[in-house]
Amino acid sequence: MASLADLAVQGGQMALVLAAAPLVTGLVRKVKARLMRRRGPPLLQVYRDLARLLRKEAVLADNASWLFRAVPYLVFAATWVAAALVPTFATGLTFSWSADLIAIVALLGSARFFLALAGMDVGTSFGGIGSSREVMIATIAEPAFIMTVFTLALVAGSTQLSTVAAEMATGEVGLRVSLGLALIALVMVAVAENGRVPVDNPATHLELTMVHEAMVLEYSGRHLAMIELAASLKLTLYLSLIACVFVPWGLAGPGDGIAAHGVALAAWAGKLTVAAVLLGLFETSVAKMRVFRVPDFLGAALMLGLLATLLLFVSRSL
Repeated sequence: MASLADLAVQGGQMALVLAAAPLVTGLVRKVKARLMRRRGPPLLQVYRDLARLLRKEAVLADNASWLFRAVPYLVFAATWVAAALVPTFATGLTFSWSADLIAIVALLGSARFFLALAGMDVGTSFGGIGSSREVMIATIAEPAFIMTVFTLALVAGSTQLSTVAAEMATGEVGLRVSLGLALIALVMVAVAENGRVPVDNPATHLELTMVHEAMVLEYSGRHLAMIELAASLKLTLYLSLIACVFVPWGLAGPGDGIAAHGVALAAWAGKLTVAAVLLGLFETSVAKMRVFRVPDFLGAALMLGLLATLLLFVSRSL
């Protein structure tokens, strides 16, 4: 019975992440609209858009290969698996042994790789521009992410997320400058990886500024629905990852009862709400930077991650 209960909790977490991802995107859009003194779309509008796209037939270019057709499902599957590995409201689940930060980086990198290939598959200029910019961003964002992973691994002694969350929840870690630098670096990477302002603007289709939208311009119907849902999952993944690692309070542990899981679920929902509101406030307060300034932005994140790792090394050697 215990194994069945653990599987039920694990399956519920995977389904919950998938169901909540569009709501997070809708909340960010709603907050941005209200801050601009507009009514904005309803919170459930993202679900309606996805349902509408799923009902439509996918229109493909004549020279589109099998890769172009398969990439939306590959990107969605890799992103969903990565998002499901992050402990949202409970740790020590059935698949927690595979919830490794290195595995999450690899899954997200694979999804980005296939999406960049799909952007160049049809041969349009927009797709090529978007793919080249995406790869340029990834070459700096991934090392910055890896340096943040190394910092957390040095603190917790493991890259396994349940272990990291349990270690960070204890009072022994305390306030450290290295963890503050790692948090800033991870936030900057999350902004870049999700194509948010100031790195990219998901609400625009200007050829001089768009990155992610340029790669998916040729998609429609159910293929576009899969990509849009994967983008929402990726945003939820990063927000949940930041909450799990740096704000780990309220997580239910192995063997906790239904009441503890209910409290943990409410805590996770509150963390996502606060993070979505802060993201909407941040995007409204800053302007989008020029494309050639993005390496400077991500280079700062890389240096912060590297500095955090070096500070931990120095503190341990003294």
